[in-house]
Amino acid sequence: MRMRFVRPLLAVLALAGLAACSGTPTPGSTGSATQAPSSAAPSSNAPSSSAPTTSSQPATPGQGNAELSITLLETPEAAPQTFTLVCAGGTPAAESKHPSAAEACATIKNSPAILSPAPTRTDQACTMQYGGPATATVTGAVDGKEVTAAFSRTDGCQIALWDAAKSVLGSDGGL
Repeated sequence: MRMRFVRPLLAVLALAGLAACSGTPTPGSTGSATQAPSSAAPSSNAPSSSAPTTSSQPATPGQGNAELSITLLETPEAAPQTFTLVCAGGTPAAESKHPSAAEACATIKNSPAILSPAPTRTDQACTMQYGGPATATVTGAVDGKEVTAAFSRTDGCQIALWDAAKSVLGSDGGL
C-alpha cells in the first residue's frame, strides 16, 4: 500500500526537477543556452558586477564592428596565445590575426551581447563538471562599447559560455 503513493510522488518530483532545469528563463534570470561570458574568477561563486549574461538584453544583430585582443591559455603549461580581431560590418579587417576571423566577426555581428557585461546571479545552479584548464580573456570594444570578459571551463555554466563564444575565443577549449 505504501509503494502506491511513493512512485507517483517520485514521478512528480522528477518532472518538477526537469522543469526547473529546462524551462524558459524568467525575466532577470539566466538560462545556460543564452548566457554570455562571466568575468568572475573561475572558482569563485561570489557575485561580480562585471560578469555578463544576455538574458536581459535583446538578441538583435549589431553593427559588427569590433577591435578585440583575445588571450587564450589552453593549459597552464602552454604559452598563452594572443589574437587580434578587427571587424568592420561583420567582416574581418586585414589587420586581424585570428584563426577563424570570418566566423568570429559573424558571431559578433549576430550576437554582439555575447561579450557585454551584465550582473550575475548567485543562485544559478551549474552542473559540477570540469571542461578542462583552458582560460581566455577578451578586451577591447564591440560596436563602440567597451568589453572586458573572462572565460573558463570550470563548470557547466562556464562551459556553456565558452561554447557560445568559442569562435571569438579561437578555440574549442581543447576538445
